[in-house]
Order: sequence, then structure tokens, then C-alpha cells
Amino acid sequence: MKKGYLVSALLIPGLLLAACGENNGNENAGGNENPGNDENVEAGGELVVYSARNETFVQDLLDKFEDETGIEVLALHSAEPLQIQEEAGNVQADVFISNDLGGLEYLNQEGLLVGGDYDNVDSIAEEYRAENNEWIALSSRARGFIYNKDMIDEADVPQSMEDLFDPSFADVENGYAITRGGNGGMIGNVSALRYEWGDDRTQEWIEAIQENASGIMQGHGDIRRAVGAGEHSFGLVNNYYFHQQLEEPDNNNVGFIYPDQEDGQMGAITNAAGLGNVADGPNSDNAEYFINWLLEEENQLAFVGESLEVPINPDLEPPFEDAVPIAELTLQDMPLAELGNYFQDTRSLIEDAGLDLELR
Repeated sequence: MKKGYLVSALLIPGLLLAACGENNGNENAGGNENPGNDENVEAGGELVVYSARNETFVQDLLDKFEDETGIEVLALHSAEPLQIQEEAGNVQADVFISNDLGGLEYLNQEGLLVGGDYDNVDSIAEEYRAENNEWIALSSRARGFIYNKDMIDEADVPQSMEDLFDPSFADVENGYAITRGGNGGMIGNVSALRYEWGDDRTQEWIEAIQENASGIMQGHGDIRRAVGAGEHSFGLVNNYYFHQQLEEPDNNNVGFIYPDQEDGQMGAITNAAGLGNVADGPNSDNAEYFINWLLEEENQLAFVGESLEVPINPDLEPPFEDAVPIAELTLQDMPLAELGNYFQDTRSLIEDAGLDLELR
């Protein structure tokens, strides 16, 4: 672990204040007068990154930025959007990286992100950016069902989100698995159902999966490993977890169902990973520099990294085989920015329905 990296939320008050306090109120803390210049320069100073994305997908990218620019990156992994809100009176972060556009748009609606006119931003379609680029998405994925081919036939896996209302899926061999309610992917999934079905039916769906699932796990990686190992017949995950399991040396006899692909069905639920520029961050020039750097095509691919998500930039080939471009799927017609309108209330709805932090 590199010197200066933050490893726990418990360290925020001490380390971040010590690391960033000298730069508070200094709009050019990094001394960089030309953010976005694609030359390899020593910009200097610091950049504080809060990230809700898996550390294994983020750290190499941050190391690359630090090595190429000389800007020291202070990273807090496992951060949550509400931490940005809680620190609004004493801003610590410069950039927030998220797996969920709902959280980013929520922060934007609260006035906690700031826009910008970035180099190469037009390589990202408008529907994957906030109106003034307060947040920008770089990689996308769809929700679906990973299943163990040794335990269940493809035809017996749910073919739609509605299928999970059926209690008979509780009786498949070793049952099925879902993530805890606080997981960002689950929050986005439930938000999309609220948009499609309304709150009452969505709450019934949450109650059904809470009752019928045999495994409620911390994250999607836990689900894909459990399904691969035969601990559950299938699980609800983002599609890239299927590709991750295929790369395992064993326990890789798995398939994947993209649900709701038939005529009259709502289409696959999608979400994206991206970042937002935190308003009044202590190193605002370096935040702008980082975003310009990240929008270079080489670094867009580095953002995707080993996640096995699909780049949003249509000019970039997915960096792995057998990828299904989002454009080839029937997708739900909800604009992704709408996720922000549901973010906070969805958390409450999930908790009210009983699917909060309980694991089993």
C-alpha cells in the first residue's frame, strides 16, 4: 500500500485533515496551470479520491495517474455517497468514484458536485453525463442471473425480474442468492423497479426475495463464487461478475441470463460506473486535471480495467472476449439520471421491506 493512502473511514478526521488542511481554500493547490494537457508533466500537489468502487478496479488507475503526473493520490475506498453529503460543511474529497449513477445524480441534485468543460468529454454520450458534466459515466453493465449449469437448466432460471415473485424458485437446488439491501447494485435495481412498477409492487418484490432467497450476501463477488462452487443454483448480479467467474481456473461452468428481453417486457436494468467532481474540494484544479486525464481513451480503458464492464465510449473495444455490448440488449427505457430521483427513498423502501444489512 502506497504511503498516504487512506484505508478506513475511521481515519477521515485525522489523516484527511492533516493531508488536505493546508490546501483548503487554495484553488490551485496542485500548482497545475494547464489541466488536461496530455503531456506527461509533474503537476504536483495532492488529490483526494473517495471511491465506492471495488478497490481492485480503482487502485491501479490511481497509481497510474500518480506515476504519470506526480500528483499524490490520497484514496478512501469503500466510501458511500452520503459521506460526501455529511462532509458538505467541511469538504474533504476532490473526486467521488461510484458504481451507481443514482448516488452521483443524488449528490448533483443536492448541489454537491460541480460541472466542467472537459477535453474529450464528447466521447461519452449525453445520456451518460450530467447536464453540465457534474458526473460522467465511463463503463456500463446490466443486471441478470448467473447460474450453475451443473445444477439448473437455462430454461429453469428466471427470465424476468417478475419471475422472482414466484415462491417456487426458493425450492431450486440450494436456492438462490441476492446481495444485501445496502449494496449499490441492489439500490439501483430497486430504483429501476420503482420507476417501472411503482412503490407498492416494488416493495412486494423486495419482500418476496427477502423471504425466498436462501443467501443474502455482502457483494456480488460473493454470489458469483458461491454459484460457481454449487452453493446456490443462481444469483442476481451485474453481468460482469459472470465474466469474472468464467476466468476462474475452476468452478466456472456457469451461464448468464439477461432478463426481460421478450416483446412487451421492460428490458434489462442497466447502470454505470463513473465519477463526479466534488464542489469546493480542497484540490479543485487537480480534480479537473484528473478528469481530463481520465477522459483520454487510454485511461478510459484503464478505468474499465479488470472489472469486465463494457466501455461506454463506442469507439473503444471491450478489453475481454465474449462481451455483449449494451447496444445489443433490449434495455429498460429509464434515463439513468432518473436513478438520482429515487436514490434516497429507495434506501428507505429497502429497509422498510426488511432487506437492509441482514446477511445469511
